[in-house]
Amino acid sequence: METIRLSKQVGEDGIPRLEMLVSANVDCDITIRVRPKLSQEEWRAFLEATAGSLADDPIECNQPLQPDVREDIV
Repeated sequence: METIRLSKQVGEDGIPRLEMLVSANVDCDITIRVRPKLSQEEWRAFLEATAGSLADDPIECNQPLQPDVREDIV
């Protein structure tokens, strides 16, 4: 399976025009997922809205308090 990613701007007519090269004479399934890109302001607002959302349930890393003492490699 090959993954082809394209980033295109849709024109005023609302019709996306895609061109891609694939192997000739093969049957294939093509999936298109339309996901609008966030502007810089929208991305910043998302980060500000979600920052600190795990404050009541922090992610813990259960590491030993002291690192293991190991012999030197000779």
